[in-house]
Amino acid sequence: MYTIGEFAAFGRISPRMLRHYDAIGLLTPAHTDDQTGRRQYAARQLPDLYRIATLRDLGIGLPAIGHVLASDDPERSLRAVLRERRAELVASLDADAARLQRLDRQLSETGRKSTDAVEYSASEAVTVYATEAMAVGGGSEAIGEVIGDLIPRLDDALEAAGRPLIEPGIFWYVPREESDDIDVHISYTAEPVPVPGNGYEVVRLPAAPMMARLRHRGDMTSIHESWGALMTRIVADGYSMIGPCREVYLEAPGHVPGDGWVTELQVPIELTPAS
Repeated sequence: MYTIGEFAAFGRISPRMLRHYDAIGLLTPAHTDDQTGRRQYAARQLPDLYRIATLRDLGIGLPAIGHVLASDDPERSLRAVLRERRAELVASLDADAARLQRLDRQLSETGRKSTDAVEYSASEAVTVYATEAMAVGGGSEAIGEVIGDLIPRLDDALEAAGRPLIEPGIFWYVPREESDDIDVHISYTAEPVPVPGNGYEVVRLPAAPMMARLRHRGDMTSIHESWGALMTRIVADGYSMIGPCREVYLEAPGHVPGDGWVTELQVPIELTPAS
């Protein structure tokens, strides 16, 4: 039998962590003295200790480790847990690689005048077939999930109503007051004589005497950088936003963003009054 300090040393963990494992039922002592509360561990428990230490080093959570140790077929359970963790690591590597690409692009563009492509011009009113949903908490991930749900819903509704899908698609976003939530609207351009139907609304997007525009090329992974460049230029030029931002998908083959996509970012603006 081993004391808690000796047993912890074998696994290169702290006695405090062994007490935690005991508290959650992951690795209970072979014997606990009723009088002193001192824990003792048996040699037969060493394989479980080493397995816990190994899996924790791989970033596997304690609930999953507990499932492996308690399984009637621990080797099968172990393989399943390892495959799941491997998938998580691959996804993390892919995400980190994408972030690294964006970081390198940002480094290469630092110091350049990257907002020369911003244009200011009037925008005519346009009528669209639209649908909407709320992105809880805002943020690019929540908005992306909502858009992913809305696109097939609108496509199906327009097809059922016999309406054509006329490009360009126009998306716009309206923040809710006193909330982080955002109302996401997606739409297709309507015919000259719009026809109402189920599952979509006929919406008239108003004209704007002055619209700031910037074209974003490629997929959506770096669109926030383009939005940042546009907003920075607007402020630098003395303008203020006066309405919802729009994304106009000028070239968007299919529903999967790719290198060939061209999205015009639009912001209705006016000159900021002198203070």
